[in-house]
Amino acid sequence: MAYDGTDFHGWAAQPDQRTVQGVLTDALSTLARVPLRLTVAGRTDAGVHATGQVAHVDLPGSVPDGLLRRLNRLLPADVRVRALTPVPPEFDARFSALRRHYRYRVTTAAFGAEPLRARDTVAWPYPLDPDTMNDASARLLGEHDFAAFCKRRDGATTVRALQRFDWAPAPGEPGVLVATVSADAFCHSMVRSLVGAVFEVGRGHRWPDWPVGLLTRDRRASEVTVAPAHGLALTAVDYPVDDELAARAEVTRRIRVPGDGAEPAARA
Repeated sequence: MAYDGTDFHGWAAQPDQRTVQGVLTDALSTLARVPLRLTVAGRTDAGVHATGQVAHVDLPGSVPDGLLRRLNRLLPADVRVRALTPVPPEFDARFSALRRHYRYRVTTAAFGAEPLRARDTVAWPYPLDPDTMNDASARLLGEHDFAAFCKRRDGATTVRALQRFDWAPAPGEPGVLVATVSADAFCHSMVRSLVGAVFEVGRGHRWPDWPVGLLTRDRRASEVTVAPAHGLALTAVDYPVDDELAARAEVTRRIRVPGDGAEPAARA
């Protein structure tokens, strides 16, 4: 699915708040005529977008013909379900995932973001050096405890395997830099904190070895500024082949949420 996160209070359903999960659940439940529950690959914060979000839901019976078109007719224009696919019982959108991919857009143009991209591109008021940013980003790759860059949740680990983090000019968009960030999983605010730390390197306020030096911390680093939400988008989620889904979900549950008592996700 894809959504413009600007007018949503994040993914997760909350009382009296407009959320992506709430809008989708209402539409699906209306079509199915029974209450349904969605499990998502990754909960996005308020203002964060998606072009490749994945969720699963148990439907009462088979997927009816025309469901995709009927569902999108019920949804507001800032959410689109791009595909519906039956999956094996072992599939879990969250725990079966191998990795998530994000991108972050920022512009240093004097006039700010182009009007048609203002909702997904951060206007940064200082020059940024992409070479030093790539240097700092590359040093963070690998499996580490990213506690310094995460909002801690009781009972959940902050150990993650950061597999890609680099910056490149956006083709045909002068002044725009795009970060591509991939990991097996991300903890709360991790991507935006990594970006915020590298911004400080790019503008010359910190040395390239400063962000990686924070990995020695066992709690969030107060000197790291969380980058604005609207520059971030979840672009893809990778999954193993069908006969490896159950094993992947078991490994992820054991490593990511030790002893939190989380109930098993619904099956699709």
